[in-house]
Amino acid sequence: MFVQLLCTVWVVVNLCDGVGAAGSPRHIVFIVADDLGWNDVGFHNPDMITPNIDNLAGKGVILDQSYVQPVGSPTRSAFMSGCYPFKTGLQHEDIAIHNPVCLPLNITILPQKLKELGYATHMIGKWHLGFCSWNCTPTYRGFDSFFGFYNDKADYYTHVAASYLDYRNNTSPVKTDNGTYSTYRFANEAINIIEHHDKTRPLFLYLPFQAVHSPMQVPQKYEAMYPNVKIEGRRKYCGMVSALDDAIGNITNALTSNGLMNDTLILFTAVNGGWVTENGNNYPLRGGKVTVYEGGTRAAAFMYGSGLQKPGTVYDGMIHAVDWLPTLTAAAGGTPVTDRDGINLWPSLSTSSPSPRNEFVYNYDSHPSPLEGHAAIRVGDYKLIDGYPGFYNDWYKPEHVTSNININDIRYWTTKYQLFNLKDDPKERHDLSTSQPDMVKQLAARLAWYEKQAVSPNFPELPDPKSNPQLYDNVWSPGWC
Repeated sequence: MFVQLLCTVWVVVNLCDGVGAAGSPRHIVFIVADDLGWNDVGFHNPDMITPNIDNLAGKGVILDQSYVQPVGSPTRSAFMSGCYPFKTGLQHEDIAIHNPVCLPLNITILPQKLKELGYATHMIGKWHLGFCSWNCTPTYRGFDSFFGFYNDKADYYTHVAASYLDYRNNTSPVKTDNGTYSTYRFANEAINIIEHHDKTRPLFLYLPFQAVHSPMQVPQKYEAMYPNVKIEGRRKYCGMVSALDDAIGNITNALTSNGLMNDTLILFTAVNGGWVTENGNNYPLRGGKVTVYEGGTRAAAFMYGSGLQKPGTVYDGMIHAVDWLPTLTAAAGGTPVTDRDGINLWPSLSTSSPSPRNEFVYNYDSHPSPLEGHAAIRVGDYKLIDGYPGFYNDWYKPEHVTSNININDIRYWTTKYQLFNLKDDPKERHDLSTSQPDMVKQLAARLAWYEKQAVSPNFPELPDPKSNPQLYDNVWSPGWC
């Protein structure tokens, strides 16, 4: 069964003006790219064709040290709740399609906070925060509307996940989509919301795209944009990124043509690092998705638009996924959020002043097989990894052969600590744990303090037979927990 928890408080935040250029509350568009690597956007890698993303990033504020969790469900839970996943039971892997688990229901999440401020709240895309009960699903958790899917991945055209349909318009299954590519459909749904939005109200539009998660599927014209990429999977992946870029361009054009853009704040972030066995790339960072190395947790991210006083800059302050709830609530003009792990960074981001965040926990997973990494913490410039770091240990260039990648076998991992100075060594090539034992001891003690606040992972090992879609007209459906 799903658990009810609330994260601990120790943060003091400040209120900042939430008014847009027209004197009314600003609109907020929160775009999430799935499995997008650090090296998979044009503003980090000129070989990637992402002109719309690059234009927004270049005219906005590039977030150079914006961190997320090693895999998707934990990051999404942090975005929505402002709580570390190890306090909500969601720290171990992703929520499985057949498990009775969801983001704890007693936590007031981001759309509910913004709804209290008068926002119209809409979600399009991937939820992946549990669906066993209707109360776990988007329209029961603060969104006025939802179009998308509940689970981890699906076919981009048929919208089938693990042999059954996973595609919804609000609470109703969508069975007649005519095979529309999901990136196109999600962009069109967003444009429809923008065109019909009541301009007397502020808009919150949450867009967690399916792209660029596996399977590798993309219209051929986008794959053809990368003739010099010889590995088929990587070529398709790059095309998927460019299709996503087109979708974002169409959405921003709609914001402009409907008179909303000047009062809109856009946040764009990856949900985790690129998955190196699925053609994502994080070079020159180490590792990738399913690791606590930088390649798995340092997100390609930026903000653009209303309220940013120093556009065209790079912000190097420390940010974590838990910070977005208090930060966006403040950007909307809300009362300071003080009951979460997240810090309100809006005063810092809006003025490009130093971040008040000096530390965060990458993850703490007490499960016997913490496949995405057991534990890691950053304090200042130093990062300590405790135990198994996750699947991928190396530095992978864009056209690596995915079948040749060696995976760390957790059964044979013996290294206790790895210590890195990320200011001097952001690529994590020089382990300092032997030469700086006092720093290891200091960070280990701080990590132990956080571990005392953790709950056990809510991760049932066996599928729940009540989840069987055959009981629900062959559609993945709520109502079984």
